[in-house]
Amino acid sequence: MSRRPVDPTTTPAWSRLRALADTFSPDLRGWFAADPSRVERLTFDIADLRVDLSKNLITDDVTEQLLGLAGAVGVAERRDAMLRGEHINVTEDRAVLHTALRRPAGDELQLEGSNVVDDVHEVLARVYAFADDVRTGTWTGATGERIRTVVNIGIGGSDLGPVMAYEALAPFHHPEIECRFLSNIDPTDAAQTLAGLDPASTLFIVSSKTFGTLETLTNARLCRSWLLEALSDADADDAVRRHFVAVSTALDKVADFGIDPANAFGFWDWVGGRYSIDSAIGTSLAVAIGPERFAEFLDGMHAVDTHFVHTPPERNVPLLMGLLNVWYADLLGAQTHAVLPYAQLLHRFPAYLQQLTMESNGKQVRWDGAAVTTETGEIFWGEPGTNGQHAFYQLIHQGTRLIPADFIAMANPSFALTDKVDGREVDVHELFLANFLAQTRALAFGKTADEVRAEGVADHQVAARTFPGNRPSTSIMAPELTPSVLGQLVALYEHITFVQGVVWGIDSFDQWGVELGKKLAQELVPALGGDEDAIAAQDASTRSLLAYYREHRR
Repeated sequence: MSRRPVDPTTTPAWSRLRALADTFSPDLRGWFAADPSRVERLTFDIADLRVDLSKNLITDDVTEQLLGLAGAVGVAERRDAMLRGEHINVTEDRAVLHTALRRPAGDELQLEGSNVVDDVHEVLARVYAFADDVRTGTWTGATGERIRTVVNIGIGGSDLGPVMAYEALAPFHHPEIECRFLSNIDPTDAAQTLAGLDPASTLFIVSSKTFGTLETLTNARLCRSWLLEALSDADADDAVRRHFVAVSTALDKVADFGIDPANAFGFWDWVGGRYSIDSAIGTSLAVAIGPERFAEFLDGMHAVDTHFVHTPPERNVPLLMGLLNVWYADLLGAQTHAVLPYAQLLHRFPAYLQQLTMESNGKQVRWDGAAVTTETGEIFWGEPGTNGQHAFYQLIHQGTRLIPADFIAMANPSFALTDKVDGREVDVHELFLANFLAQTRALAFGKTADEVRAEGVADHQVAARTFPGNRPSTSIMAPELTPSVLGQLVALYEHITFVQGVVWGIDSFDQWGVELGKKLAQELVPALGGDEDAIAAQDASTRSLLAYYREHRR
């Protein structure tokens, strides 16, 4: 898709939104009181998710203009171009087809003479067969031991997605197989990941598309050395073949490492790292939860894809949530966005979204190379409730900054427990959900000074105990945290991110911003080793830090 992006600030819809924002006076209490249908009109179902947007700072006028903005910048057209396989990743001249990874077998999508859906299911079949072999004990290590620990070695999207999903789906884990995840090049990460493991029953999955990622290959070599030292009586080549597999398309490099290319699972250049959990990058997850559950995960993602494509704009949840984020970030001055899962097993979900959103939309140029005309990206952050309530909710409730927040909860817990209070049984999950409901209510409606006084609070405390309200939140609920529901949540935020990127006119699928630091790190290795010429080539601050390092290095 080659046409230049539409500058959103030149559209009539943007001018109207700007005028609305300049005189905007949110009044959620008043809006709810005056409009009994507000909740019904702003609550939507998307697959198994119930999404309540009613506590957001929007009126019908705002929604109308946001939808007009989406039409003016061509969100639907660019979405359809993505799904057709057009090269909307402009700077890398690539298609963007992560949605093809979850399309059902039998679908057809031609790209460069090949049906990519067939290609996807061919790889899936190999991943599923491998997962079954590990889960049943058919796959054994070099000494004949069955595999009891799988270590996924990756970084970025090759780590954040698998570890997030593995943690989220704990109730579905194989009872005799543990997964661990190694990503950081800090040697402490490798030492702690390997601690207590039995090399004879440990399998490593090295996830790197090019099989050249510095951190991943460094950690893979450390693990190979650890394995071979422990299994010194076994044939070294056989030990590596039995204890290492790869997720990569660079089969020559895979073979050079010692991994049998037959045990390498590929994916394609139209799959970005942060969009790859549903590809072979999810092999460790497939081992943990099994092929049937992994297929449910993919089906959940596809259900949201279908909603995004076929649901009218006024009820299209990813579209509306993406546009809301633009409203907050560009027109109401919000700089951050909180994601607050009231589900402990989603504790890594905010970290996963940090890469998805900030690596995608942290850009200062449009896809045609021109400078952006708006603020782009949001700082995503969050922690599970109720932990966050005792940490940073103070700022969200009574601080001076506008912080839109997404609250995520399940009607049924992953693990049900009761407590005995004053001689009666209490469902702890109900206590938990009471906090979920209370926080969004408090943020929206606050507490007036008169209400505080009516409680008998001393005058000198009234101001401090008044809550202004009108703090926006979205509530997302599902029946329970299943593989399908997790897939739905992931796909929902993928499409939210896409919508924002199109409005801003940026390429959400490249990540050149990570390259410079990696290149400079390689150049600094000789300086850390004491190379005087390399040291002299550095700036004064870096030379000073290098001197401190040399002084204190043992």
